[in-house]
Amino acid sequence: MSEEQVGRRQVGEAVLIAGPTASGKSALALELALRTGGVVINADSMQVYRDLRIITARPTQDEEARAPHRLYGHVDAGVNFSAGAWVSDAAKALEDAKEQGRLPIFIGGTGLYFKALTAGLSVVPPIPAEVREDVRARLERNGAEALHAELARRDPSAAERLNLRDRTRIARALEVVEATGRSLLDWHREGQPPLLPKDSFRAVFLAPERDELYARIDARFDAMLGAGALREVERLAARHLDPLLPAMKAHGVPALIRHLRGELSLEDAAGIGRADTRHYAKRQFTWFRHQLPEFEWVKPEEARGWLAAVMHGRFSA
Repeated sequence: MSEEQVGRRQVGEAVLIAGPTASGKSALALELALRTGGVVINADSMQVYRDLRIITARPTQDEEARAPHRLYGHVDAGVNFSAGAWVSDAAKALEDAKEQGRLPIFIGGTGLYFKALTAGLSVVPPIPAEVREDVRARLERNGAEALHAELARRDPSAAERLNLRDRTRIARALEVVEATGRSLLDWHREGQPPLLPKDSFRAVFLAPERDELYARIDARFDAMLGAGALREVERLAARHLDPLLPAMKAHGVPALIRHLRGELSLEDAAGIGRADTRHYAKRQFTWFRHQLPEFEWVKPEEARGWLAAVMHGRFSA
C-alpha cells in the first residue's frame, strides 16, 4: 500500500481544518493535500467569489497548481450565494473526491458551512424575488431598527436573537416569515442530514494567541493592500451591485469603497478593515467553541504534530 493510500485510510473519510482568519489554515491544508494526494475544498463564504481573490486571501495560483483546489472563486459577486448552495456544491466536490480516491480536506473559517457538513442544514424554500425586493426596499427606506420592530411583532423568537444593527439577518428573517408564514427558526429545526456522519472525519480548529493573531491580521491586511486589493475593490465597485450582497460586505470592502468615493482616507479605511477582521476573528472563536465541539483546538505551532498524528492514525475513531 502506498503512503498516500495509507494516509487516506488512516484519517477517515475527510479532514476538516478550521480557525480564525490568518491562523495558518491554508498552509496546513496544502501540506496535508501534498502528503496524501488529497483535494482542498473551500469552506469560506467569501473565498467562493471570483471577484475577491486578494481581499479574501484566497490561495495563490501557484498554491492551487500544487494540489487540486475546489470551490474557490467559482461564484460571481452578483450572486446571493447561500449556505444551502454551498452544501450542494460541497456534496458534488465530496463525491468527486471519493470517485477519484482523494482525501477531501475542507478548510475555511465559516462556522455555518462546517456545521452543515457535520450536523446538516435547514432547507428554506426559495424566497420569491418580489418579497425579497420589497423587504430590502423597506430596509433602505425605514432602517434596520424599524424592520427589527416589525420582525418582533411577527416572529419574536427570531427577533430576540438578532442585533438591532444586523441588517442582513433581520431582512432575511422577515422575508422568510413573509414568504412562508413560518419562522426561520422552524426551518432550521427541519433540515437535510449532514454530508459527513459522526466519526467519519477528523476536525481541527487552529487557535492562535489573540494578540499574536490580531497582529497577523493587521499585517496581512496591509500586505493585501500592497498586492492590489484596492484595485480589486475598485473593479467590484464599478459594477454598482446591491450593497446587501454578501460579496459587497467582505471585510475591508465597504470601507475601501467609501475611500474610493472620497469619504475616507486610505489610512482610515484600512483601519476599519483591520478592525472588522479582528472582530470577525473573535466571533469565529465563539462560534466554534459553542457550536462545533467536535473540533479539537490546537495552537498553530502544534498543527504539524496534529497532522502527523492524524496521518499515523493515533486518534481514536
